[in-house]
Order: sequence, then C-alpha cells, then structure tokens
Amino acid sequence: MKLVRLLVWAAGAALCAGMSLALFHVDQPETIQKRGIIVFAAYFVAITIGVLVWQRRPDNRTGILLTAFPIASVLSEMHWIFWNHAFAVTVAFAAGKLAAPLVGHLILAYPTGRLTSRAERVFVAVGYGWALLYALPFLLFFDPRAPNYRDIWECPDCAVPLTHIAWHNVNGIGNAFDWLLLPLVVIFLGLLGRKLWRASPGGRRVILPLWVAALFLGVQYVVQIALYGSPANSWRSSGWFWIVNLASLAIPVSLGLGLLLGRTARSAVADLVVALERTPPGSVRDALARTLGDPSLELALWLPERASYVDSQDRPLELPPPGPERAVTVLGPAEAPVAALLHDPVLLERRGLLEATGAAARLALENERLQAELRVQLAELRASRARIVRAGDDERRRLERNLHDGAQQRLLGLGLALQLARAELGDEANGAARLLDEAEDELRSALDELRELARGIHPAVLTDQGLGAALRSLAERSTVPVAMLVPDERLAEPVEAAAYFLVSESLANVAKYARASSVRINIIRRNGSAVIDVDDNGVGGADPASGSGLRGLLDRVQALDGTLQIESPVGGGTHIHAEIPCA
Repeated sequence: MKLVRLLVWAAGAALCAGMSLALFHVDQPETIQKRGIIVFAAYFVAITIGVLVWQRRPDNRTGILLTAFPIASVLSEMHWIFWNHAFAVTVAFAAGKLAAPLVGHLILAYPTGRLTSRAERVFVAVGYGWALLYALPFLLFFDPRAPNYRDIWECPDCAVPLTHIAWHNVNGIGNAFDWLLLPLVVIFLGLLGRKLWRASPGGRRVILPLWVAALFLGVQYVVQIALYGSPANSWRSSGWFWIVNLASLAIPVSLGLGLLLGRTARSAVADLVVALERTPPGSVRDALARTLGDPSLELALWLPERASYVDSQDRPLELPPPGPERAVTVLGPAEAPVAALLHDPVLLERRGLLEATGAAARLALENERLQAELRVQLAELRASRARIVRAGDDERRRLERNLHDGAQQRLLGLGLALQLARAELGDEANGAARLLDEAEDELRSALDELRELARGIHPAVLTDQGLGAALRSLAERSTVPVAMLVPDERLAEPVEAAAYFLVSESLANVAKYARASSVRINIIRRNGSAVIDVDDNGVGGADPASGSGLRGLLDRVQALDGTLQIESPVGGGTHIHAEIPCA
C-alpha cells in the first residue's frame, strides 16, 4: 500500500511538472505561462498534502479524496496545453468538472472519510451525476473551431475529442451547467452548516477551518458566476486569478490546519493533569470529556480478573466495532489495557491529543479501575450474601413443610390410633386407660412443641397471608403486651422474612432478658424502604456482640443492602431501627 501511495504521488508530481514544462513549448502569452506554472505548483502542493494524509490514515478515505481532486483539476487543464492531441483533449473534457463533486465529497465526509446521512449521500451522487452530464456534450458534440471557443487565443486547428460524433457549438450548454451548479453550492453550504451544528465541540474545532474554506469556495464561485457568467472567464482578471488559486489551496491547507490544531491542542493536557488532582473517583470520565471536547465520551474500564470491560455502572461492556458513529481508542498495551475510550470518530484526527490525554490520565484511570474492581467485588459479595439468605429461607420453608406434612401428620395419626385403642379396651382395662391418657397428653405436648418449632423455622402464615398476619400471630403468643402498626400491603418476600425474624428475635430477647412491661412495633414504607422500629421499656444493656441472634439479624439485613441500628442504654430500654430497601 505504501508503494501505491508513492506511485500516485510520483504520477501527480510528474503530471504537474510535465504540464509546467509543456507551457513553454506552446504558442501562449507569457502571462498565461507564468500563471499556469503557479497553478500547477499549487496542485502539486495539494497532491502532496493529500498523499501525506493518506499515509497517516490509510484506513480513511479523506487522504484518497484529497489526492484525487487536485489530480482531476490538473487533468481538466490538459486541453489548454495539449490542444492538438485528441487523447489529451478527451481526458480534459472528461475530467472537466470532476474536481467539484470530489471537493464536496471530501468536505462532507471529513474527517472520518464517510458520509453519515442519506441527504449527504444523495447530494454527492447528484454532484457526480452533474459532472458526468457536463462532460458528455463536450465529448460528443463539441466543435473546437466554433466561435468563442477560446477567448484567450485563437485555435483553429485544435483537436476534437476521440468520442465526438457531431460538430456543434455547446458553449451555451456549458454556461447553463455552470448556473445549475449555483443551487447545488447553496445546498452544499446548508449541509455543511448542519454538519457543523451537530458536531461535538472537539469535532467542531477540527471541522471549522474546513467549513471556512468551503464557505470561501462557495462565495467565490457565486461571485464569479454573477460577474463573468462562467468561472473560466475570470482568468482575464489578475486579481481573480489569485483568488481562484487561493481557493484551490484553501481545502488542503485548511485540512492540514485542522490536523495541526489536533496536535497543538495537547496544551489542554496540562490543564487535565492539574484537574485530575482535584477529580474525585468516578469523575475521571467528565474530565476526559472536557479535555477532548466530546460530551458523548464513554469510559470502559478493563478488569483483568474478569478479562472484560465494564461501564460507569460496573456493568459488562462489549466494545463496539469501529464505525461512522463511534470510535474506540484503547489506552495501554493491547495485552494489558487499562481502559478504552468510546468517542466521536472525529477525534481520530487528533490522535496525538488522544495519546497524550491517555498518558496523562493513566494513574487516575488505574485508580478508577481499582475502584471499579472493588465495587464489582462488593456487588458480588452482596449478591452472594443475598443468595445465602435466600437459600436459608428456602431451606427453612422446606423444613417447615416437612415437619407439617411429615412428622406432624404422623403424630396426629398416632393420636387417632391411641383413641381407637381406648375405644377397643373400654374403661376397665386393668389400668391401660390411665396409660393411654398419659400417652395422649405427651402426644399433645409433642404436637404443640412441633408446631412451635415449625413456626420458629419459618411460619407458613408469613408466606400465605403476609407480614401483618405473621406479626400479629407473634404478638398473640408474646408474654409481653405488644402495640403494633404494620402496613397491610405486601412487601417483597426477602424483606418480609427479614422484618419477621427481626421482630421475632426482638420479642424473644424482651421475654428472656428485658423484664419489660410493653413493646411497641412500628413498620412503615418510606422513600422506597421498609422502616422497622422495635421499642421496649425494659432494663436495656443489649449487646449485639454478645450473642449470635442479633449478629445474624445484622447479616440478614445487610445482605439486602439494609442498615440495622441498636440503642440499648442500661436502664433506658432498647430501640432497634432497621431500614431495608424494598426494590
């Protein structure tokens, strides 16, 4: 590919040099010869800039288009020098207006080299169609001996194109096509204005010089049409000669200026270094977006343990393939990246700024990555604790069902068997009736204890009727009077289970240790959380570190991202406050 670019540049240089030398071997005024040399020198500069841009960004069409339009312009001038060669005249007429749509294509596709909207693609297609239709009459019908063919010198013996089929003066058609280009120029400026308006601040800084150059070209063309009827006629004026040539150089020079601005913008990196010292974790993306001038910038952090990227919300993120809408720049070595930037493709033209920004933010990004790894680990820990709590609750429900459907039913069956035995033996059975009574009493006690054990493991009423019914059942069995305010609405199952066991453990502690005369339970839903308060007027002095019950409650609440606070001053009663998110 490098050889291709080198050959293109060499061909362009040879073409410009050959055209310049040929000027001295044709019968033309000295003024025309000097101006021709200046024109071809300008085209050579434009070709050189185009090949350099093509070399710098071989995957971008900008360099190809930037190289193509001055070459097309040089080819279109061949009939002025090689006027008596049919092949040269044919090539010149075929390329006569090809430079105009190439310039439009280049400017609208800059800096990514791709047209981003349907309107732009349609406009460029119309532009190439206009250039083709402009060339056809000259290639097929043009008569070089017709009057007014050349206003600069007479050429009665000029060659005709190889493709001509008739003799006819089509100068009027050429002028009509020149006027037809006028509305296309207006539409082009409108499309360019829309492109500038929609660009990000960083992209606008790159596009602005090119927009100014395009505006200069458009205004220059409109004025030429208005004053001379055709751009070719403006060559008579020395002033317009220089204006036209400055316009031809405006595009490559402004594009180079845009690239140069991308390099000089590295001074913004110094401000970034200072800003990063005051940037808290989680805000590095904002600092990078300000420096690069791209509010849409996204930061993807690489987590080595996961071998994947995560976004600002610590969610797994797949880097999108490069395209016209988003570009990806990986910071750090490919085998061990630190982060990746998802940004406006226009920033690829400011590669130096991207690299300098990534280097300046390396330490901050390392810190950001460590923070992300810590957050991911904490999230996994919370999820693990929540899974353990859910698994425990599922196991509790399974045991409660097994006790209810298994052992409890067997004991009930045994009770029925004892009653049948009593009926068979009768009242006088040598003392057996008394033994049966004692067995039934023991059986009833065993059933009561089994039911109490099942309720303690996981009350069925909590699953079937909700938290309110389950807590009222607790209050009824409590040895201390309980005042209760509980919402009727159902909460999430894990939240209801946590609230139930919190109240259950609290009432058990009150009954065992507090020597309280009353307990108040208040449960409300506030700001998306279930707020639980349990107060007693006992002796206080409860210590969460001295027993496993309160510590287990703390683990259960924290597994749901909740908080638990216990205040129990000696002689001042105990207050338990918990907040559990309901989501």
